[in-house]
Amino acid sequence: MIKVSVMYPNTPGGRFDHDYYRDKHMPLVKARMGDACKSYTVDKGLAGGAPGAPLTYVGMCHIFCDSIEAFQAGFGPHAQEIMADIPNYTDQTPVIQISEVVVGP
Repeated sequence: MIKVSVMYPNTPGGRFDHDYYRDKHMPLVKARMGDACKSYTVDKGLAGGAPGAPLTYVGMCHIFCDSIEAFQAGFGPHAQEIMADIPNYTDQTPVIQISEVVVGP
């Protein structure tokens, strides 16, 4: 299983609409990807790693798929539509990482 993490850095003055991200954007991603997306999570940043440190990421999602190929097959045909929705919730550029899930669900 793989996990695609999409993380939005906490940039001073940046805009991020958590409600839209949770209620509209991620359900759109799931609907378009269908069964290729086994599940997903949405995170809202609270704080950095040290006491009093600012949060590193304002928001993020983690999309779980059977393989990179499954992710690409599910996301690729809808990439333009999904990417076009980003300005509806943020003006930030995400950091993306694909990882192998070694321990987890």
